Order: sequence, then C-alpha cells, then structure tokens
Amino acid sequence: MEIPRWYRRWSIGFLVYTLFVIVWGAVVRATLSGDGCGDHWPLCNGEVLPPEPATKTIVELTHRVTSGLVWIGALAQIFIAKKVSPKGHPVRRAAGWLFFWMTIEALLGAGLVIFRMVAENPDSARGYWAGAHLANTFILLAMCLRHVFAAHDIRLVRPDLKRDALPIALSFGFILVGIAGAIAALGDTLFPVDSLAEGFAQDFDTSSHIFLRLRTFHPILAIGVTVGSLWYAAQHLGETLRPYSAALIGLLIAQVAIGFLNLLLLAPIWLQLTHLVVGDLTWLAFLS
Repeated sequence: MEIPRWYRRWSIGFLVYTLFVIVWGAVVRATLSGDGCGDHWPLCNGEVLPPEPATKTIVELTHRVTSGLVWIGALAQIFIAKKVSPKGHPVRRAAGWLFFWMTIEALLGAGLVIFRMVAENPDSARGYWAGAHLANTFILLAMCLRHVFAAHDIRLVRPDLKRDALPIALSFGFILVGIAGAIAALGDTLFPVDSLAEGFAQDFDTSSHIFLRLRTFHPILAIGVTVGSLWYAAQHLGETLRPYSAALIGLLIAQVAIGFLNLLLLAPIWLQLTHLVVGDLTWLAFLS
C-alpha cells in the first residue's frame, strides 16, 4: 500500500506550518506580549474572545489559536496515518511521536503562561523554562521531519554510537546552542541597550542579570558546533545519503553571519526572527 501523494504533501505542509507557529511564538516573546491573555489558559483573560483586545492580546491570542490548530492537526494525523498506511508502517509511529512531542510543546507553553514566565518577568527560573521549551521545539521539528521521511518512504537508519559518534554529539550541540540562544534572546529582550559597548559591559559585569552573563556562551557554542558541522558536511558532499550537505554548509555560514549582524545591530526583532528561522532550517538540514 503506497502512501497517497496528498498525504505526502500534507506532511510537508504540516512541517512548514509548525515552523510558522514556532516563529510566531518568538514574536510573542520579542514583543513582550506573553501576558496578553493574563495568566489564564486556555481562555484569554477569562474569555474565549475578549472584546476590544489590546495589541499584545491579539499577538498572544493569535499564537494560541495557531498553536491549537497545529495540535489538532497532529492529533488528526494519528488517525489519518492509520487509514493511508498498512499496519506497522513507519508513518504511523512517526505520527504518534509527533503528537506526543507536540503535546509536550503545548504543555510547556501553557506552563509559561500559568506561572507567568512571560513578558517582562526577569525571574531566573524563566531561563529553565525557555531552555526546556527550545529543546522540545528542536525535538518536535525532528519528529516533523521524521514524519515527512516516513510519508515519502525514506527509510531512516538507526545511528551507531561508535560509527556515528560525531553526528550524535553535534545533535546535542545544536540543542545546547539553541538553549543558549533562547537565554541570550531573553537577555536582549528584557535588558535592551543603546550601544554595543553597553551590551559588552552588561555581559562582563558580575552584578548583571544571569541572562546577560550567560549569553556570552551562545556565540562560543555556536562557533564550535558550526566548525564541527561544516567539517562533517564537507565529508559527505555528493553522497546520496547526505543530499543536503551543500545546503547545510550554506545555512551554517548564513547563520553565523546573521548572528554577528544581530549582535552589531543590537538584536532588532526582525533580525531575531530571521536568526531563528535560519537556525531551525539549519537544524532540519543537518538532520537530513
């Protein structure tokens, strides 16, 4: 039984839509709109559709609606996958795991709101929430990609701990870079500066907030993972098992350039979002 073409296209569309939801979540954080619905969840300020909502409420409510739709889509995929594939087909397991991690993502988002780890709250515990949310997002994207591969009958080979030690290590490295980036983004959002010199002074001031003192780890980790990934991708250029190695190299270089530009321009929102999108695409290219 062959997976229908429409389902294959759906799997790709679902991945793209998930990326959109993730980026809109970053818009919520960057615009300090996370408390737009108060600490109510899933209702918004205690209502389904609050009358005359403020701009931040619209931003937050839009994220909730789009997130709810993607969760419903992930749930529906479980049942649809059973109808379009034979028993034991990888697409069934892929759809199940995708829904599991999508649910974790939703619960983490709800926790951020309920415990008020949003908007201008500088509580250091927010760093743990942001890190966990980012790590889960990376896993979720990996599950979306796995679902796409399964729908297209692309068989995945389980990694061997001895033979594939480098890509496994780099995978964890990508997640660590993402966590450090999430904390750095929090620092940029909560403690904006007017000059690059002021930003560096914050980073190395022992009295600065922990988010500011930790954000120096992001570029250090990013450079290390980038060098390792470039070397790994270069070894597989032209191989059928790594068809996206050239794209990975290009994305890695672009991501580093955007990161430095983000630093020089003092992290404007549009560039933060660009940095996130390219980072997610880089992660997907690496997994491919």
